[in-house]
Amino acid sequence: MTATATADTLPPLSGDTLMGELLRLYPGAQRALFAKYHIGGCRSCGFQPTETLAQVCERNENIPVAEAVEHIQESHQADASIQISPVDFAKLRTERSDVKVLDVRTREEHEAVAIPGAELVTQELVQEVFTSWDKNAPLIIYDHTGDRSLDATAYFLGHGFAEAKSLTGGIDAYSVEVDPSLPRYRVEIE
Repeated sequence: MTATATADTLPPLSGDTLMGELLRLYPGAQRALFAKYHIGGCRSCGFQPTETLAQVCERNENIPVAEAVEHIQESHQADASIQISPVDFAKLRTERSDVKVLDVRTREEHEAVAIPGAELVTQELVQEVFTSWDKNAPLIIYDHTGDRSLDATAYFLGHGFAEAKSLTGGIDAYSVEVDPSLPRYRVEIE
């Protein structure tokens, strides 16, 4: 499973860091900023990739930059603790027969390519999971590139699924690192 980053190994971050670079270094930063400060989740609280973290903090109630940096880094470490690498996931599947795999992508993506044995998350499946699945068995959740699956994993952890993990890099990384027979794809946004 992935190791949690220590403060010494975290990418450098300061008030001068551009938001575009911040999101590259800390992929969960937008989620973290929105959860605590309501920054970046909608048009009225959005930001540009060319703005600095200090500029964004200043125009959002003068949030202390050091506080925002600390929150982003703590959230990054929390994200790392609930992820599993594609290689470790493949190893886990060979070691444990009770591993469940959930796909939180769209139906179209799932039907085009999926990790063998994965189930597409639907409202009906979520009800089944909550009522009959073992909350102590490994539950691996994936999407295309590993972004949305973190939110889904947090949701299942919050509902008592102690072994829920997000697949780092999603099916895209899995197809590169574990199963190259799975075709890679890009999502075109209109």
